[in-house]
Amino acid sequence: MTFRFARHTNNLEQLKAFYMNTLRLELLGSFENHDGYDGIFIGKPNENWHLEFTQTSEKVNHKFDEDDILVFYPKTEAEYFSILEKFTEHNISFVEPKNPYWKENGKMILDPDGYRIMIPYLKINERI
Repeated sequence: MTFRFARHTNNLEQLKAFYMNTLRLELLGSFENHDGYDGIFIGKPNENWHLEFTQTSEKVNHKFDEDDILVFYPKTEAEYFSILEKFTEHNISFVEPKNPYWKENGKMILDPDGYRIMIPYLKINERI
């Protein structure tokens, strides 16, 4: 099975830069003016998941809350600290998670749409 998380935005270029520059995801594809939609696919090559962000002239009204989170699990401790370093380079502040589990197990930030992104710090053998 392949997983795609799709979200509409008014900040397509900002999201593209954010996910590519801070989380080091790659642009896997894009489209323009497909029935009025522009879009991008971002992820890691050869994985069974990716993010899709679309944009139209329509004003987006996001309705997610503090427990709606994209969680990206680094594969190594070095990758974890490298991601945190990218956040610092781009002046991205951490936010406090609502869930006590996430408070104790990583760092949380907001993407340009205000969607929560969690980077857990877990030992390899503790991963789900």
